[in-house]
Amino acid sequence: MEAKPQVKLAPSILSADFARLGEQVTAAAKAGADYIHVDVMDGQFVPQITIGAPVVAALRKWTDLPLDVHLMIQTPEKQIAQFADAGADIITVHVEACPGLQQIVREIKGLGVKAGVSLNPETPLDSLSEVLPALDLVLVMTVNPGYGGQPFIESTLDKIANLRAELDEKGLAAELEVDGGINARVAPRVVKAGARVLVAGAAVFASGQTVEKALKELRASLS
Repeated sequence: MEAKPQVKLAPSILSADFARLGEQVTAAAKAGADYIHVDVMDGQFVPQITIGAPVVAALRKWTDLPLDVHLMIQTPEKQIAQFADAGADIITVHVEACPGLQQIVREIKGLGVKAGVSLNPETPLDSLSEVLPALDLVLVMTVNPGYGGQPFIESTLDKIANLRAELDEKGLAAELEVDGGINARVAPRVVKAGARVLVAGAAVFASGQTVEKALKELRASLS
């Protein structure tokens, strides 16, 4: 019988109570989170504006968990050093925002931070072909970026499966992360398709139950 894959959970603070952010991150850590996912939006690449490097620096004081920083911004190369200095452990940029993607990946890794690249739902996998061997993480967006609480886009399951097959075939170590509409019903399906890191915002922080109970429910869906 094939062993179940090891899956990491990365609660997204986009859906957290920002007035109690440190407390909520602490609760997620105690409940078994593997990463803390930080969505950074600039109002240009996506419509919303969220947070910057100072919030990442503040979160760094509240948790030892890896801070998984997702830059949904134009010209991320101007901000990478700030987020690395603030304590980011993983910095993910969008292929759609990075004409010089290879150089940006090198810059991230040169700062001693793990490098990730994200793809919007309509962006083809072959846009990653030249940088895939250098990546520590690939983030497949399973909703259109910019807002929390959106429903999962079913057609992204094929993209996840195709990426899993490519990573395995080439023996690449990049983690396959998914973000968007992930809850206890969707989680087993994306894991079956090949995801190994699940970002969940509303399902953890806006479910109407405690963070601990919500995370345990999400984890139990994978057993």
